[in-house]
Amino acid sequence: MAMADVDDPVFSAGYVGPGVAIVPDPEAGRDAVAPIDGTIVKVHPHAFVIAGTDGRGVLVHLGINTVQLDGDGFTVHHQQGDTVQRGDVLISWDPAAVEAGGRSAVCPVVALDAPADALTGAPADGTDVTVTDTLFVWG
Repeated sequence: MAMADVDDPVFSAGYVGPGVAIVPDPEAGRDAVAPIDGTIVKVHPHAFVIAGTDGRGVLVHLGINTVQLDGDGFTVHHQQGDTVQRGDVLISWDPAAVEAGGRSAVCPVVALDAPADALTGAPADGTDVTVTDTLFVWG
């Protein structure tokens, strides 16, 4: 889905950067993976930031208002400072349980501090994506 459609003003207004949002499949979407090769610069049960070799950071946030869960229902598989490859599983979680608890399971994937027009190649709204698909190109 378009970032502008995310039900959170910080993400929808692009305050932290442009990107796309993933609506995870309740079963297939249980593993959050590294969207790029790089180093984990920040990791929480509900979110992580990876810096690529070019220094650009990508934030993946698992659900909206999930920080309120204090890590309950999330399993972190890597730690800050770990080097990861695109597709490595970083966090396992249960999107259906998040939604059952009254929160959105939508996952913003953000190019941190990038200009609004810096991204190309994002899939159209409603497009099915897999862990091997490119979500956007940061030009």
